[in-house]
Amino acid sequence: MSTETQPAEDPFSEPSASKDELARSAAFAYYVQGQTMEAIRRRMGVSRSTVSRLLSYARQRGIVTISVQTSNTPHTRLERQLQERFGVNVHIVELPPDTTQNRILETVAKTAAQMLGQLVQDGEIVGIAWGNTTTEMAVHITKKDVDNVTLVQLNGAASTDTSGIAHVGGILARMAYQWKANIVQFPVPAFFDNPETKEALWREGAVQRVLNWQERCTIAVFSVGALRAEIPSHVYSAGYLTHSELNKLALDKVVGDVCTVLIRPDGSWSDISLNKRATGPSPEQLRRIPRRLCVVAGKAKAPSLLGALNAGVVTDLVCDKAVAEKVWALVKP
Repeated sequence: MSTETQPAEDPFSEPSASKDELARSAAFAYYVQGQTMEAIRRRMGVSRSTVSRLLSYARQRGIVTISVQTSNTPHTRLERQLQERFGVNVHIVELPPDTTQNRILETVAKTAAQMLGQLVQDGEIVGIAWGNTTTEMAVHITKKDVDNVTLVQLNGAASTDTSGIAHVGGILARMAYQWKANIVQFPVPAFFDNPETKEALWREGAVQRVLNWQERCTIAVFSVGALRAEIPSHVYSAGYLTHSELNKLALDKVVGDVCTVLIRPDGSWSDISLNKRATGPSPEQLRRIPRRLCVVAGKAKAPSLLGALNAGVVTDLVCDKAVAEKVWALVKP
């Protein structure tokens, strides 16, 4: 029979401010004073499961931040090989072979969010390319006391079916909340119907303002899209491109995209006709940003990642071991 003291009322029914104080008390006792969950339970008069929930809540709210400082020094042979071949800082996430794709994405995104949190300092201008991976990253961004940070949307998200505002706005809002950052959105389509329309709109003052913010970015955060992947890349599964356009890309040896700019495994992109209608920064423009964090989960994205590496758009890479091994298999003599 359990001897646990049952709480008089559920702390999670309290207003948010009260919950924060309870979580802060439990977290201080557990992480700073080294008290056991049993001791905290007795002192607070709640169940062990409630203590566990309070500690989880404290981490989610940023009351507690747990960090391990990353290093640019490769720790494994594969990291060293990729770093030497492409001149990038490589951080490989190792997971058991039977790990589900959703779990791989979650773990890689969490690792990348930790690394991004270390990179962001006062006054940073962070460009964010929307997608499944950056959506997952935003969930794991934790609070950091920084000033005058600005988040800039790098690529348009509208299509004939959606404005894209809810999807992209959610990513930026979650990150902005943790850093008290300003947001600069880019309310244009992911792809224009005609290159001439894009050229005309790019001359408008409102669009020029966003493009100027993009040029001033100090950090860029993006993944790579893949025409075929374990978790379908949003740009190819949500109606942004027609079936005929997708078929044409496959015939043109396109394997995916970086910031919705289409790319081949060898890093070429400039002669792909659809790129004249794309609204993301080109590899040439991306290379002007000092730090460029590329986050990739899933070995099906290996050809796209190889294209990004060959295009020179990556300075820092976080990926799972399976995709890293696949990339190395594609490039080694």
